[in-house]
Amino acid sequence: MRTSRPLSLIALGAASALVLGGCAGGETTPAAPVDPADDAGSFTLYSGRDEALVQPLIDQFTDETGIEVEVRYGNTAELGALLLEEGEATPADVFLSQDAGALGALANADLFETLPDDIAGAVDAGFTSTDGSWVGVTGRARVVVFDGEKYTEDQLPDDIDDYTEEEWRGLVGVAPTNASFQSFVTAYRVLEGEDDAEEFLTELTANDPQIFDGNGAILTAVDEGVLDAGLINHYYWYQQAGEVGAENMRAQLKFLEAGDPGSIVNVTGAGLLSGAAENADALAFIEYLVSEAGQTYFVEETYEYPLVAGIDAPEGLPSLESLVNPELDLSDLDTLSDTQDLLARVGLI
Repeated sequence: MRTSRPLSLIALGAASALVLGGCAGGETTPAAPVDPADDAGSFTLYSGRDEALVQPLIDQFTDETGIEVEVRYGNTAELGALLLEEGEATPADVFLSQDAGALGALANADLFETLPDDIAGAVDAGFTSTDGSWVGVTGRARVVVFDGEKYTEDQLPDDIDDYTEEEWRGLVGVAPTNASFQSFVTAYRVLEGEDDAEEFLTELTANDPQIFDGNGAILTAVDEGVLDAGLINHYYWYQQAGEVGAENMRAQLKFLEAGDPGSIVNVTGAGLLSGAAENADALAFIEYLVSEAGQTYFVEETYEYPLVAGIDAPEGLPSLESLVNPELDLSDLDTLSDTQDLLARVGLI
């Protein structure tokens, strides 16, 4: 449901102060502190993040502000396509995306309202939009998960192209319909060119990869010893290790060389739909995502990289700076439909 409280009533003044205290870059304009309990309302969120991952955070936000959130969960690519179809008539006020590509596509369609400086500037350039149309929330590194009882880390290739070699025939798991895999392919197209990306995918397809619905299923298959290796995001392993103990994990992680298309650090992010420009409750939620409370939730509960300065990354992860590819601008990952056409052309979807 849309609401129309004026922006001067933005909730979470205390959270604003926390964000500004940890601001990582850019000029910022402080938001006026207000009492959130006086005028709590509601808004509609389209979430491309899994319910199990983010519903506890949404509940936490509602508990602290009184603002109710009506959530529609779904695949990021599908929700992005739905928002493009609905246009300004969408009932959604906020889009929380699993990857930067879908956010870029919606920004190009002018479906996002420009965020205030205190929100857009809370995250370093390189991990957020360049025009304030959306803000990065967390960082997620692409990695190779492998069977630690069959291989040591140094036996795994450092280059994603090498996983299409004959020795890996039938042994690698991928999730072509997953937004993170599609963003990786988009990054490959941006970094290496269309022809090289198509050649890689053609060789990957010809090498008989095992197809999965998502990253979690790939991790499970490797950890149970029924799959040798797979392409996933780092935090799936850390979440499971947090539950069962790292010493009990058969699956292990390989971080590819920085700069390789297979090692990109993508971001989750959020944007305010243009029809919700005056919705203070929706804006307060985006503000909460980059507050200390929001960032700490992602660190402690989902093991993702925080993007706001002053919040420590989960223990045991390589530094974010050591993984970043300076040649990749996440704003360029907005050609998702071209990637999907390519995946269909090579027969992966």
